[in-house]
Order: sequence, then C-alpha cells, then structure tokens
Amino acid sequence: MVPFVHLHVHSYYSVLDGQCPLEAIIKKAKEDGMPGIALTDHGAMFGVKSFTELVQKENKPILAAQKALKKEIEKLADGESDQAKQLKEQYEALSKQLFKPIIGCEVYCAKRSRHDKDKSAIDPYNPGRSIDASGWHLILLAKNFQGYQNLIKMVSLSYTEGEYYRPRIDKELLKKHHEGIIACSACLGGEVAQHILHDHIDRAEETIEWFKNIFGDDYYLEVQLHKTDKPNANRETYVKQLKVNEAIYDLAERLGVKVIATNDVHFVDEEDAEAHDHLICVSTKKDLDDPTRMTYSKQEWLKTTAEMNAIFQDHPEVLRHTVEVCDKVEIYSIEHGPIMPYFEIPKEFANAGAYLRYLTYEGAKERYKDNLSNEVKERIDYELEIILSMGFPDYFLIVYDFIKAARDHGVLVGPGRGSAAGSVVAYCLRITEIDPLRYGLLFERFLNPDRISLPDIDVDFEDSGRELVLDYVRQKYGVENVARIITFGQMKTKSAFNDMARVEKVPLQESNHFSKLIPREVEGVKHMTLPIAIEKTPELQTIVQQGDPKLTRAIEYATRLENTIRNVGVHACGVIISGKPVSDVVPIAQVRDKDGNDVTITQYKGEVIESTGLIKMDFLGLQTLTIIKEALENIKRRHGIDLDIDAIPLDDKKTLELYSEGKTIGTFQFESAGMRKYLIELKPDRFEDLIAMNALYRPGPMEYIPNYIDRRHGREEIVYDLPEMEEVLKETYGITVYQEQVMRLSRIIANFTRGESDVLRKGMGKKKLELLKPLEEKFFKEGQNNGHSLEVLKKIWEDWMKFAAYAFNKSHAACYAWVAYQTAYLKAHYPSEFMAGNLSCMLSKADELAKFLEECRNMEINVLSPDVNESQKKFAVNSKGDIRFGLGAIKGVSSAAIDTLIEEREKNGLFVDVYDFISRLPQGTINRKTLEGLILSGAMDSMGISREDYFVPPMHSNEEDFLAALLQYGKKMGDEKAFSQPTSLFGDIEEVQVTKPEPTKATPWSSLKKLKEERELIGLFLSGNPLDPYLLPLKYCCTTELQDLNDLNAFVGKTLSFAGMVTKTFQGTTRNNKPYGRLTIEDLSSSYEFALFGQQYLEFSNFFQEDLFLYFTGTVELNRFRNNLPELKISSISLLDDVAEKRIREVTLSIPVELLSLELSKKLIQEVKQNKGGADLVFCFNSSHSPHYSLQTPQKCKITPGTWLVLLCNKYDLSMSVK
Repeated sequence: MVPFVHLHVHSYYSVLDGQCPLEAIIKKAKEDGMPGIALTDHGAMFGVKSFTELVQKENKPILAAQKALKKEIEKLADGESDQAKQLKEQYEALSKQLFKPIIGCEVYCAKRSRHDKDKSAIDPYNPGRSIDASGWHLILLAKNFQGYQNLIKMVSLSYTEGEYYRPRIDKELLKKHHEGIIACSACLGGEVAQHILHDHIDRAEETIEWFKNIFGDDYYLEVQLHKTDKPNANRETYVKQLKVNEAIYDLAERLGVKVIATNDVHFVDEEDAEAHDHLICVSTKKDLDDPTRMTYSKQEWLKTTAEMNAIFQDHPEVLRHTVEVCDKVEIYSIEHGPIMPYFEIPKEFANAGAYLRYLTYEGAKERYKDNLSNEVKERIDYELEIILSMGFPDYFLIVYDFIKAARDHGVLVGPGRGSAAGSVVAYCLRITEIDPLRYGLLFERFLNPDRISLPDIDVDFEDSGRELVLDYVRQKYGVENVARIITFGQMKTKSAFNDMARVEKVPLQESNHFSKLIPREVEGVKHMTLPIAIEKTPELQTIVQQGDPKLTRAIEYATRLENTIRNVGVHACGVIISGKPVSDVVPIAQVRDKDGNDVTITQYKGEVIESTGLIKMDFLGLQTLTIIKEALENIKRRHGIDLDIDAIPLDDKKTLELYSEGKTIGTFQFESAGMRKYLIELKPDRFEDLIAMNALYRPGPMEYIPNYIDRRHGREEIVYDLPEMEEVLKETYGITVYQEQVMRLSRIIANFTRGESDVLRKGMGKKKLELLKPLEEKFFKEGQNNGHSLEVLKKIWEDWMKFAAYAFNKSHAACYAWVAYQTAYLKAHYPSEFMAGNLSCMLSKADELAKFLEECRNMEINVLSPDVNESQKKFAVNSKGDIRFGLGAIKGVSSAAIDTLIEEREKNGLFVDVYDFISRLPQGTINRKTLEGLILSGAMDSMGISREDYFVPPMHSNEEDFLAALLQYGKKMGDEKAFSQPTSLFGDIEEVQVTKPEPTKATPWSSLKKLKEERELIGLFLSGNPLDPYLLPLKYCCTTELQDLNDLNAFVGKTLSFAGMVTKTFQGTTRNNKPYGRLTIEDLSSSYEFALFGQQYLEFSNFFQEDLFLYFTGTVELNRFRNNLPELKISSISLLDDVAEKRIREVTLSIPVELLSLELSKKLIQEVKQNKGGADLVFCFNSSHSPHYSLQTPQKCKITPGTWLVLLCNKYDLSMSVK
C-alpha cells in the first residue's frame, strides 16, 4: 500500500463549513500511520496555534526521550565516539517518529488584484456575480518558519487589504511572500480547475507556468475523486472532477509538475456526512428539502490510507507525492519569548529599570509622604529587584503610562483587580489604589521568581472611556502593533439542538419545550453534552422514547455537531500590545464590532496566544465606574464640588452606617438580599469587614459568615491552633478567609520561602498533588523543628486543604471592596446624585431601571418626568434634590435635537411657553415625531398645556390638530427670522405678526392612558403604574409572577394563582368554527399570553377587555396529545379589586428587633390610623439571637390591607405574611 498524507483538510475553524475537531483529525491520522497532517482552513488560520499545541502534546513522550538522549550526548567527552554515534542514531530514529503538523491555509486568490472591489465587474465564468467577489481557491503550506511568517503575512493582508465578500490575497503577494511555501492548485474552485472546466486549457497552462516559475518544485497540481451513491449528495462534483483530473494528468506530464491526491476533508468519519449536510443548511440558512441549496458529495471525510489507495489505484504516484510534500516540511516552533513593546524613556535614565525605580520612589513620596519607613523601602527594593531580574520593567512602565493617560483624559480608572494589588510598586505608580502594606497583600501572589510567567495586570475603566484609552495605545505604539483578541462562539448543547430542530422542521413549540428542559449544568459534569442532558433529565428521556423521527434525527446530528465553531467575535477586554507589527507574529483579521467599526483581531484565541510572545493585557469596562463618574458629574453640576473619589476617608461614619443598615441597593457587589441581611447582622465598622464579606459571600465560604458575625460580636470564642497564628488571623476573627493568610502562615510556622508559599497556594487551589507532596513534607518537618506538635500541624494542613475549595484572593477582594465602598459613600452623602448615575446607566435595561426607581421611592427621592426646561440628556438632579428624567431616554427624540435644545436653553434661558419653545429652536430640529415624544412623555407639561390638547384641532384653524398648527407656527417664525429685510429708506425692519394658534380644551385623558403613552415612549410607567394600587394582592395573594410562566415545566401538577392588567385581546373562531380567544396580561415582572377555547372561553369571555385588572387561578398539566407539553389550564378569573378585601383576614408584620427605631414606630402609628378596616394586624418581633414573640393590636386598630403595607415593608426591610 502506498503511504499517504492528507494535505487539504478543513477543521471546524472553517466556520460553518468544516466539521472536524482538531483532536479528532490528529488522532485518526496518527492511528492510520500517517506521518503528519495539514490544516488548511478556508481563508483563515484560526486553529493553527491550537493545532500545533495538540500535536506537540501527542509528541511529548518522543520529545522527552530526545531531550534525555541529548543530555547523554552532551555529557560525553568525545562527540564522535561509537557511543555518541549510537545515541545520535537513536535521536534521529526518534525524530522520524514525530508526528508532523503541517501549517497551511486554503486562501482565496483575487482574480484581478486584492485592491479591486468592483461590484459591477462581471465574472466571465460566473456572470451572476462580480469577478472580485471571492477568488480562486489555492492551498498554501508553510514548510519552515520563514514560510510560516510569509503565510501569516499574506493571510493578514487578505483581511486588512483584500477582503471583499472573502479575505483575498493576490499574485502580487504570492510573488513577494513565496519563500518557504508549498503551493497546491486546490479543488474545483482553484484557478487551474476553473480554466479546464470552462475549456480554456491554454489559460490553465499559463497559470501552471506562472506558479511553477514562482514556486518551482514546491508547486503541485491537485486531484480529487468524490464518486458518490449517497442520497441527496452532489453527483455533479464527480463528473467535473473526472474532466479536471484528465486534463491535469496531461498538463502535469507536459509541464513537468507533480500531482498530489487530496480529499477536501470537511468531516472526520463517513457517518458524519449527514450531520455535515445539516451544518451546511445552518450556514446557508436553507431548508433540508430546498432543491436549490448547496450540497457536498458526502465523500469529504478523512479517508484512511487504504481508502485513498483504492480511489487512486491507477495513479499511485499522486499518493506518494503527498509524503514527499510532508517530508519537505520541517518541524519548527511558532512560539517565542515575550515581545515587549518599546517604551521610550527620558534620556537622563540609563534604562527602563532606572526610570521605573525613579517613578516608583517619586510615587512613594506621594503615597507614604517624604519620611519613607524602612519597611516601605525594603518592600520597594525587593519588588524592583524581582521585576528587573525577570525582565519586566517595560511592562510596568507601559501599564503606568496608559493608566496615567486615561486619568489625564478624564477617564475613571478602577483601583486594580486581582493579584496586582499586592505590589507596592504598582501602588506607588498609581496602577492600583490599595496599600498592600496596610492590608497585608503579598507581592509573590502577583510575581514569583519560582514561577516564570508574565505579569497579569487587569485594569478597569469606565465603560464610556475605555475606547479612548485604546485609541491612545494605538497612537503610542502604532496601529499595526495593537490588536484585540478573537473569540469563537461554539454550537453548545442547546444551540446545536435548536439549529438541528430548525433544519429538521421539528414544530417550534415542541423544539422550544425540549430545549428548555436541557439543563445548563449537571453536578459533577464538567462539559455538558446532549447525551448527558438526556441521561440526567427524566422528562427528556420520556420525550425521546416517544420516537418522533424528526426529533430523533435532530438529537443525533446535534450530538455530532456539538462544540462546532459557529461564529467569531471580539474578546470583551483582551488587548495585544506588541513590540513589532502583530501580523509579523500571528495572523490577524478584521471584524465589525457592535458599533459597526472595523476592529483588528488576532486569529489565535487568548488561551494560546501568549506563548507566541505577544503581550496580552485586559482593558475591562466596568459599568460601576461609569455610574461613579455620572454621580461625580451630577455632584459638580449641583454643588460645584470636584469630589476626588479616590481620596474619601475609609472610616466614614455615614457610609459604614449605610452598610450596617443594609441600605446597599445600587452599590457594587453588596446589594443582594442575602448580603444585606448579613450586613445588618454584622454591623461593619471598618473597611476590613467589607473586604472579608466580599470574599466570604460566595458558594462555599458563605457557611462561615454566621461564625464570622458571632465572633465579631463576641458571641463565639476565637480559638487559634497555634499562638503564632493570631497575628495573621486576628483581622478575620480566627477564620481563614484569604489565600494570602495561608501563604503568610506557611512562612511563620514552617519557614516556607516566599516562592514556596505561592506554590502552596497554587497547588491547593488546583489540587496539584505533585506540587503539594514535597511542601507537605517540609511543613511537617520544619514545623516540628520550630517546636510545634505533629498532631496540630496535621490538623492545620487538613484545614488548609479543605479551605482550598473556597480560598479567595485578598488582593482582589480588597480592590472590589474599595469600589463598593466608593459607591456606598456616594449613596450615603449624595443619594440623589448617585441614584441618578445608576438610572443613567440603566436606560436600556428596563428591569434594572424599574428596580432603581423603586429604590428611589424607598429613599423618598422624587423621580420626575422629563422636562424641556430642566432635563439634561441623562438623568440629572435639580436644586431641590429631585431626579429629573433624561431627555435621551425618550424614544423618537434624536440626540442632535436634545443637544440643540439644551444648548439653546443654557444660552438664552428657560422656555417661557410652547410658542417660545417652538420659535427658538432652529428649523429642522423639531419635527412632529420629536414633539409628540416630548409631549406624551410629559416633557412639555410645564408649558401649561395638557397633553390631550395637542391632539385635537385648535381654535380658528384648519390644521389637523394643535400640534400641527404649532409646527406651522414655528416654521413661519423661522421663515420671518430668515427672510425679514429692511422695508423703508432708513433701514427699519417691519415687524410681521405671526398669529399664535390657540389650543382647544380637550376631554381629559384618563391616568391609565397617560401612563400607557409614557411607557410607549420611555419604556416604563414613570409618573405611576396602573398596578400600583394592587401591589398587596400581586405580592401576597399570587403564587407566581408572570415571568415564571415562561417555563411551565417547574409547575407541572401544581395549582397557580397570578394576576395582571389585560393589555391585548383577540377573539375569533377555530377551523372547526368554534369560538376561542387569546388574552395578554401584564404584571410588574413580565407579560404572558394564553388562549381559552370552547366552553372555557364562553365562561370567561366577558373578561376579554383591555385595561381590566384580573386575578387568575389555574393548574399546569401535561398534554399527552402534544408530546407531553405542559399546558396552563385556567380554573377561575375574577376582578383583582375584590381579592384583597375578600381574601385577606390577617396581616402579620415581622420586625427584626435590630430595626426598631423611633422613626419606624411613628410611621407605623401614622399608617395604621390612616388605613382602618376589617383585617387583623399582628406584629411579630424577632431577633437572630432571641426567641420570636408576637403582639396583636387592639380590636379598634384593624386595618384595610393595601399598597401602603408593601411600601412600608420595602422601605424598612420588613417581611409580611397574610392569611
């Protein structure tokens, strides 16, 4: 059998065209005895780095053996001795066993120039499209490192210069960058094949001669044979291949060019053909039964050497030549040491290290003042020594520089994140804002000379300023030296199933039901797959057992396609800054970001790119910083104060009281209900408590929070295993909370070095026994030498191993606790300004906006409707402390119109009335849509005309309505201003009077209509909510909210009650001429639609009226006629007004003793007096440390349950139950 190597292979990095996982093609080729395999994805090299790493992993045992042989050879004094020769022979023999990764790409070569992009230039071979669309297919393989560099350069330029429908190179690039590259003529899409198919043998010959002239013996002609008998397969391909192959054999012989056989591999095994066919349907957005859709021959699997021998038995040389190509390819590495960007330093400094030292000590004077202690100096010198010895001073200078530039441009920068906060050098450079010495943060947690790796400094910027910093970096280091990092979206379990269900035409309701049952994760399962989901989910098993053929096929093909690459994107924060053009190191591409801008990205993903030498940094956008900046701008606008948020005191009484009262909604990382409960119990009085809570409030360590609180208040004894441990654990009341604590204790107890303590941390966190074993031995040995008993040492070690499951990085906790503290400080001291900042940042998130509006109500901050005389573009605070809705939130009102309006108001004063408003704004600024938006949202209410009056005909006018007349008035006023000319000899201007239209008093709109119009324009009910009077029955008489009904699986067999306002109705007849209706209702969480049929519809049809407030009960049952889909069956419908009065007999208010105050007592008395009625009111006082006790109010204090109770509970964090 003739040996063979696949040289034309598409992995799933040929997005939505190839289906091969990299691991699978390597495994199959290796098992078949092939000496290597090529990767030639369409137009890109996305998978190349991962491909080479996987092959290197496969070769690891051989490489290890070679390394050992090399050491033995080096030990020999005589390199030419018989023993040396024997070892060298063994080394060479091992080299031949190495599996070879052949790096390549199937590029698109422009038919003219890569710069030609003419839509009207017709392709003579395909008159239906432009000649510049796509290009000739061409296989390029890098036979050495020079070839690799030339290949990545061409592929990069195909995106940055040649992309037009496809990324295209051209013959100019081939001529310039051909060194080290093997070229093959490709498939039927290749230039030679296309000339042959269109009977232009002369052109085919010219093409071969051109390539032969450039590539010499490194140019090969390619043949393929895809004879097929598979159903729905493309049979034309084989016919065309026969014609092309016949001509190629002839041309090859005449022109002296060798021929290779390939199989245009797109999937791994023959059984994958149907799944691949379905993938093409997803790619082309076509149905499986569409006769016009693109199809393959279904022969494009990774065929074995035997299968290829059977196909090309008449031309065995074409198989042999593939091995020749493989032999030409060297084994080379594409990895590189760090390629540090060049940072220009002032001339007076000898090098980057000297400049870094200078900047650090200058910063230290600011941070620690002029009298630097020995502790500070020693720590700085130690850190600088490590940084310089590891070769990273430039890295620190680069980060220092762009952070400084960000601040100089007014961009808010976070205090740091992660282990970088453990560096005093970073603190002195203002890269971070937390003092590592004060909070016991460790440098070796960040940089450890025993663990050689690049520093990892992640930086948070305010969302809106992040792009400014990126622009600065591009300008400083060169656009070509900066790139973002690619990401790949995969067809995960749910999306793979949904795609296949669509292709198989599984009914949408059934596929949605199946998809919703697929769990996101299963305990103990690291990577979810569809078979695992079915195995672990009884409901899915039931559906599968019913044997629906379409569903069965969808599951089968989805299983085969799971993890296939579906799309490419841009990493949210990863940025490359290189010391040379990025395209000299890795291939680059260009994509559009969410704003439609071209973004240069690396073609290798972030997990593998750093080993190429490129420096990766994370520029993160943190919305909290944007909120803080908005708040600071609001403070400046209202109070004239430039508040330095980084200089606020860490012991501010008002801020710590806010934490102690749990009033942290809107603050960073401390706003969840559970966290607020613990804060009330803890009553933190120092910043360190906030750091600890930030670290503890997560799954696992959360169970220690009650112990932490009890020890904080002296209710639980603090015990240390060793007296020496108190120094480290005192701040957390004897509970080990941070990784840094274990690191410090290992040094104190067992003399660990700084480096060893960090290895301990890493080994514990990743459960690496090979790292832990020698450290465990040292811990026991040195610990005993220091006088500690083995029994105690074992207990401590065991505790640490358990602790590893939840250990947290104190550096990170401290940084984020600082950001949280800043938000709490703003909320405590500038509540309106802070809440306005939150609202401004949540304009596109209706649920979050509603949450913050509710919090404003609880804080007794008025949020007013927009107003043309007071609103800014975003939410702002007026002189009274009320928040005014931003004009930018009104739908249909353009940004330009808002800018013009605000500019005119600030320049020439408030608008006196609607006539003044319309006449002062330039023509074209305000059109009918804009004015309607302003009116209906309430922004024109201050003009003295009711909203409804704008939409009825005005007095003494033929205009359709007053709004139209007003716009006409504005136009006339604008015309008069523009065209008024002197009309007398003395240049006097004759004043023309334009008659003001007069509004007609219209029938007042209901409050419901006003609210509905408001929501239409600003996305929510602002001046009220139609459901506000029903908050009590909605919250306490309903078992579920409407948002929960979107997944009925959780409610099967249960009786539900829910309520809402009717927003939409439909009444009609079925195909059987029976009446039915659809009802859409809405509560405070969501909306829901359901249908009623037959007798049930007739019984409840009188409720099919918009704007009714209804209460429903029903049950969820499985419909056996519809694949056991769960259905909601309505049992009863009644008016919501009747519910509270008829159903609620008793209300119990639970009041934590800790919350009792004079303010609360007065409020309770006031509300009870104002809401007398027939329901009993019971107070239940409770404490986490004492028994509950209840107190029923006297008979005369019975109440009427209502919304006031809900608002009271929300404001004072009380809980309530009803009977």
